[in-house]
Amino acid sequence: MIVTTTAVVEGKPVQEYLGIVTGEVIVGANIFRDLFASITDIVGGRSGKYENVLARAREEALAEMKSRATELGGNAVVGVDLDYEVLGQNGSMLMVSASGTAVRL
Repeated sequence: MIVTTTAVVEGKPVQEYLGIVTGEVIVGANIFRDLFASITDIVGGRSGKYENVLARAREEALAEMKSRATELGGNAVVGVDLDYEVLGQNGSMLMVSASGTAVRL
C-alpha cells in the first residue's frame, strides 16, 4: 500500500476517494524508562528507550490506518498527517495518531 503525505501519487491518478482513515495508539511510559530518560536528560544525549517507544507507536498507528484503508477497498492513503500528544495527569502517556484519505489508484 502506498502511503504518502502528498495529495497525489505522481503518475497514478486517483480513481476513487474512499474517505478519511485514522489510526491511534496510546502508550504509557513506565517508571524504569522514565528513570533512565531523566538520567539522559541530566548528562545529555538521546533517549534511545523513548525513541524506540515512539517509533513503535508511530508504526502501529500507520499500520492501523492502512488496515482501515484496506477495509474500505483502498490501495493507497494520501495526505497523511502524523500527530503526537502527551496525555495523562503527569504527562505519562503518549498518543500518536495518523490520518489520511483512503483512495483507490
